[in-house]
Amino acid sequence: MRYLKLDTSLTKSFYTKKDYDELVTEVQKARETLESRQGLGNDFLGWLDLPITHDSREVSRIKQAAGRICEHSDVLLAVGIGGSYLGARSCVELFKPYFGNNGCEVIFVGNHISGSYMNELLDYIKDKDYSINVISKSGTTTEPAIAFRILEEALISKYGKEEAKHRIFATTDKARGALKTLADAEGYETFVVPDDVGGRFSVLTPVGLLPIAASGVDIDLVLEGAKEAYLDFSTNKDVANNIAMEYALIRNLLYRKGHKLEILVNYEPRLAYFAEWWKQLFGESEGKDHKGIWPASANFTTDLHSLGQMIQDGERTMFETVLEIEDVAKDVTIKANDNNLDGLNFLAGKTMNEVNHVATLGTRIAHHDGGVPNILIKLNEVTPKSYGYLVYFFEYACAISAYTLGVNPFNQPGVEAYKKNMFALLGKPGYEELKAELEKKIK
Repeated sequence: MRYLKLDTSLTKSFYTKKDYDELVTEVQKARETLESRQGLGNDFLGWLDLPITHDSREVSRIKQAAGRICEHSDVLLAVGIGGSYLGARSCVELFKPYFGNNGCEVIFVGNHISGSYMNELLDYIKDKDYSINVISKSGTTTEPAIAFRILEEALISKYGKEEAKHRIFATTDKARGALKTLADAEGYETFVVPDDVGGRFSVLTPVGLLPIAASGVDIDLVLEGAKEAYLDFSTNKDVANNIAMEYALIRNLLYRKGHKLEILVNYEPRLAYFAEWWKQLFGESEGKDHKGIWPASANFTTDLHSLGQMIQDGERTMFETVLEIEDVAKDVTIKANDNNLDGLNFLAGKTMNEVNHVATLGTRIAHHDGGVPNILIKLNEVTPKSYGYLVYFFEYACAISAYTLGVNPFNQPGVEAYKKNMFALLGKPGYEELKAELEKKIK
């Protein structure tokens, strides 16, 4: 597995070899279910071979559109929620400089309903050139639909309807839905959300690729990395030779031993939004039928000064998966100080990244000794190829893990409950009876 290494040595004291061997058969069966396309949710498996079946003409159109966006705009407003933004943002945040941008600035909008945020955003962009990429299969999801209604009006007011046609891009259903109807009527360029790819698995489709390309990341390389992962995981059928299967096995084994919460830990701030995408991927895929490993995240060493106490000494129902970058391209060397009032001269000559790696190891050992199993995933470097590989690794592992758990990895029946209540309380036509029921509950 050329970009990743999986180290499970700090989990082995929490289960026996017999426990492990018994679960191997289940994981291999889960992989067979996935690859045979005979399992639950098999109509949403378009992501599985996407790295080798993606439409090269669509990718070319995406790159051309991204080029036009960056030529004419300072900012791209990417309007979407859930899988319509988290995957793209995980990549944009990973590769953008901490201060500044590589391509045009990408701002992700429509993932909450904050009026104060929208007010300040409109003020921020009023003197900038900008374009919009609205991402929604239906066009009626509340949060992005509200945002797009407001931003489309502002853009048309600024540029006029004719120029707006060339500044609004819709990523939506290929044939139907409110957004597709609007885009066709107004002449907005459209890209397709595949019917057989769910939102949380859609980062390697136009859903993620257009904002990623506009940010300056080479999407051809992202797809190449995903293809390498596809070849690795689809051809290696044994757990011993397939780190995606092994990761799925270990997390299910720990779950059965009472470790029901997984914390994805990073030691690089640029990985924070990758963790947000990961939480949706595993949370929506596994959290059903009253089952599932709760996905959480932490940004170390920052969160060691807040959550560290709970992880070290709290209830022993958690485990950690640490995502570590081996080769960090930029670094700073610590110098000696004549006064040494902070007592840090023992670090003189070391780089900050060397200290960070030691902090990672020391923390992993401390947490293990405190009763927290520790999985380590090492990413050898941060490149577009390694990002594509990492995305596909987690997607493949997630599907196998959910099948091992005994749930459908590709539906999300629970996400509609809050929407129905919200629509009823807001007075949406057709929800009158539910509105009356809810109002009785809250009196």
